[in-house]
Amino acid sequence: IYWISTAICCGVMSMSAFMYFTKTEMVRGFFTHLNYPAHIVIPLAIAKVLGIVAILSRKSPMLKEWAYAGFFFDALLAAHAHFAAGESFWMGLAVAAAVLVSRYYGEKTYPFA
Repeated sequence: IYWISTAICCGVMSMSAFMYFTKTEMVRGFFTHLNYPAHIVIPLAIAKVLGIVAILSRKSPMLKEWAYAGFFFDALLAAHAHFAAGESFWMGLAVAAAVLVSRYYGEKTYPFA
């Protein structure tokens, strides 16, 4: 359960970071449409890559916790933005749930990592 949920959350975050880096102008348009500032696209992509590294490396428990929190709030705020724009928001909620499941089972599987 841990690895499946972790693969889902890290996979979605890596795909979105890749898209942020390669299709920056298109993503900036999406951010503007959802009433988010367009200038945070690249910093958010960098944060997603660093979060993936923190979760998969399990070297620093504090960084891992911050990465889980960041991923959770990113997914939750994305779901809210899509809901407010009248669009489908279920993907954001599914990713937020995967982050919570990964965090919960990660603590049970690797309590000190």
